Amino acid sequence: MNIWPAIWLSVQLASLTMLILLVIATPLAWWLTRTRNPVRPLIEALVALPLVLPPTVLGF
Repeated sequence: MNIWPAIWLSVQLASLTMLILLVIATPLAWWLTRTRNPVRPLIEALVALPLVLPPTVLGF
């Protein structure tokens, strides 16, 4: 049984996800710590939402 294609796909997916989130999350984290904006609590709630909701509620 050849498992290398599955391992390679997992590595590719993890790398792509990491790069996308790094590009999005780093500026967002900087903005959230440096500014006092009226939208800030909403953005913080949206960022924390995946941590509080179980995956079954999200449909995974």
